[in-house]
Amino acid sequence: MDAVLEADGLGKRYGNRWALRDCTFSLPEGQVAALVGPNGAGKSTLLHLAVGLLRPDDGSVRVLGQQPYDNVAVLPDLGFVAQDTPLYRDFTAAELVTMGGKLNRARWDASVARNRLAQLGIAPHQRVGTLSGGQRAQVALALALSKRPRLLLLDEPVASLDPLARHEFLQALMGSVAETGTTVLLSSHLLSDLERVCDHLVLLETAKVRLTGSVDDLLGTHRQLIGARHDGSAIPGVAAVIRESHTDRQSTLLVRVDGWVDETRWTSTEVGLEDLILGYLGDHRRQGSHAAWGVTA
Repeated sequence: MDAVLEADGLGKRYGNRWALRDCTFSLPEGQVAALVGPNGAGKSTLLHLAVGLLRPDDGSVRVLGQQPYDNVAVLPDLGFVAQDTPLYRDFTAAELVTMGGKLNRARWDASVARNRLAQLGIAPHQRVGTLSGGQRAQVALALALSKRPRLLLLDEPVASLDPLARHEFLQALMGSVAETGTTVLLSSHLLSDLERVCDHLVLLETAKVRLTGSVDDLLGTHRQLIGARHDGSAIPGVAAVIRESHTDRQSTLLVRVDGWVDETRWTSTEVGLEDLILGYLGDHRRQGSHAAWGVTA
């Protein structure tokens, strides 16, 4: 499977502070990837580097085999919805669709936006400034999808939406992805939403890649173990203990496994994506800056 987005030792610095550093991962074609991490982890910086709005200070980023900055040739293949869904508020929905066609002549399909906005009940003559936040987000997504991009990057597009608007937004996104095969990198704090739609994960923490890989592979190599209080010794079949909690008699461990775990000693259960992400984030905050980076499945 070809990589649509690749980062190799990617770094971006603002003064003496690294917003992103030693970032290495690969996003295969046709995937819907979750980009997650706490505020300040470098998510928006990564997306801005990927679409060419920023130039790296270290390493490289390539989109469809090309560097995205100072390269207009790659722009027709990129779609981007920024965090604040910037739209010209004095324009009507129809005027934005017309403008999109004039700015994106390669593969622009105005019918995608018109049909989607009609389904949402957004009148063509309605000015964007009069729409709700959820409606503006839907307009921005419709415009991005009309471009027929091979890679679509979304920066917290549903953060301010109510549950119904989030559901409708993600439903529209997944319908388009199923139809066109567009690769998506979706930044969001809403882990329950991501668990329903994403099949790849990039987890950032303090400017670095903490975990990356196929969601199925990652979930397949992690387990929750519950058993008698653990003394900290090595556990056969466990490659790493990611998070642990203890009572006087019992231990609960989130672990990465590499073999068979003694089920007479431990009760082993599967973990969900949300538990996995929170486990890695909680592990780093407990251990501080000495936590191991770059775990990949």
